[in-house]
Formats: sequence, structure tokens, C-alpha cells
Amino acid sequence: MNHDPRQAPVAHDHVSRRTFLQWSAVASASSLLPSLAGAEPSTNSSNVTAEGWVKELHDSLSSDQQKAICFPFDHSLRKKVANNWAIVKTEVADLKPAQREIVDHILRGICSEEGYEKFQKQMEEDSGGLDYYHPAIFGKPGASKFEFVLTGRHNTMRADGNSVEGAAFGGPIFYGHDADGFHEKPHHPGNVFWYQAERANEVFGALDPKQRDKALLGRAPRENDIAFRNANYPGLAVSEMSSDQKDLVKQVMADLLSPYRKQDADEVMELITANGGLDKIHLAYYSQDSQGNNGDIGDDGVWDIWRLEGPGFVWHYRGKPHVHVYVNIADVDKIVAAT
Repeated sequence: MNHDPRQAPVAHDHVSRRTFLQWSAVASASSLLPSLAGAEPSTNSSNVTAEGWVKELHDSLSSDQQKAICFPFDHSLRKKVANNWAIVKTEVADLKPAQREIVDHILRGICSEEGYEKFQKQMEEDSGGLDYYHPAIFGKPGASKFEFVLTGRHNTMRADGNSVEGAAFGGPIFYGHDADGFHEKPHHPGNVFWYQAERANEVFGALDPKQRDKALLGRAPRENDIAFRNANYPGLAVSEMSSDQKDLVKQVMADLLSPYRKQDADEVMELITANGGLDKIHLAYYSQDSQGNNGDIGDDGVWDIWRLEGPGFVWHYRGKPHVHVYVNIADVDKIVAAT
């Protein structure tokens, strides 16, 4: 990657659960936003989507601010995803007060109501809050393709208004949390994303011995190994599960998508269908981490590392030593999202 003076050095990381109601309607949340004092949008704030707020932010930037955080749409940084990095040196705290509130609006807009609360808690505990994350805009909102990207410790989040055709979330994303310290204890007390692993372990508990033999593997792939493959997906295929077991997998999907706004959750489901459906996805659990060390915190058979993978779909959950999750979902016929 070419050096860009706006890019800070990359660093490496050394409320109730929504009940699943139906497969086609997971993560029910509105993208209409309440007003926040201090911002003065050009339109009624109750009708502004996340992408509308991105345009408000872009339009409010001074020429110096644009030089610091704005890029052409096809810039290589737009496609990057990592667990802990600054896409630009500028932090939200460096913006004007009204602009900082607009960034908060954007965050609200790309999350469900419960997801916004979870990410607020995660950001506060991991970095001191949203002010210490890094915003960037690619392209020109309202005039051409564009995408907003927010990065920092345990986050790569996006809002693209479907500018990136065929890619869920506008490209690969990352989320994570270490509420109980870098080396979390069994069951990850206080971790806002551990409920997803608990749900995935409910599926494992429902498998018969032969299915468990297929689903439980040894050494996990690297967490950021989320490039699409054409075949040989690890673990047990959903097509080999009973209807009751498939219902549990659907609940896992609902929990994975619950932090995000409905339109992004719906797009994920549409892409799964376009790529062959849920039956094409495999579920794998790992007894070892990517270095070959014991991956089961507490040796309790509650698997901390697991992965859903199929055509155009990778959702890698690494729970040791704390939660890291890499996601890449796209229409395989368009090959849009890239790691």
C-alpha cells in the first residue's frame, strides 16, 4: 500500500437479546434518527439516514478538514479492515462540536437501537468513547458514490448508501470488545458481544455425536483470513442439520445481525439467498487458536472460537483472549468486497 500522509500508523491489538421471530426480518431497527442538540442539519433530523448525516458532515468540513479526512472513492484505504487502526490521524474529538454530534448521528444510523448502546459501551471501555475513533469519507456524498468509514480499537464500521454494489455493509467490517481485560475469563463477563457465542454454543449442544465430529475442528484459521473461497468450507453444513437445529442457526444469524440497522441486516439475508441460501453455509468450532494453542478458555467445552462460512460469506468469531469478529459478505457473482 502506498504511503499517505493522512494515514496514522496501524496498531495491532496486543439491552436484551432480540428474540428471533422470522428469517426474513432479523434485527428490526429504524434508520430514522432522533435529533441531537448542537447539530443544525439542513433537513429535519428525524428523517435523516446515516448516509444523509454523512452528507451533512461532508458539507460542514473546512478545506483543511477535507484534506485531512476525505479521499477519492477508489482510494485503497476504503477497502482495508483491521481490528485496531486509525484510517486517518484525525479523531472525532478534533472536529467541531456540531460535527462531533453529526458523527454520533451516523453511528446511531448504522446501528439498531440496542446495537448503538452496545457500541457506545464497547467504545467507552476500549478507547474512552467515540471521540477517540477516526472518521473518513470516500467520494462526494450526494454527487457520486461515497462511503463513510469509522475505525479505531475494535472497530471498522461503514455507511455507503449501497455505493458498493453487492457488498453487505459496504465492505468487510470488524467489531470486538475486551470488557474484562485483555485475557478475559471464561464466559467473558461484561463483554457486549459474548451473547453471540452463547447462542452459537446452543447449536453445538443440539448436535448429535457424528455432527459434532464434523463441526469441531482443531486449529482455527487466522481471524483476518476472510477472503472468499469457492469450496471446501470448514465444519458442518447447515444442510446436514435437522429443522430444529436449523432454527437455532437462524437465531445465531439474528443475534449476529441484531447490532445493525434493518436495511443492512436485510441486505445480508438477501445476499445469503442469492448465494444459494442458508443450507450452503457451514458452522465450525475450534479447539485451538490460529497458533495451535488451546483455544478453549476455562477448558469448559464452551467454544470461544467459531466460524460461519459459505459462498460469499465469512463471519469469523475469535473469543480468545477476548472477542474479535471479522465479517465479509458479498454477492459471489460480483466479487465486490475485498479484504
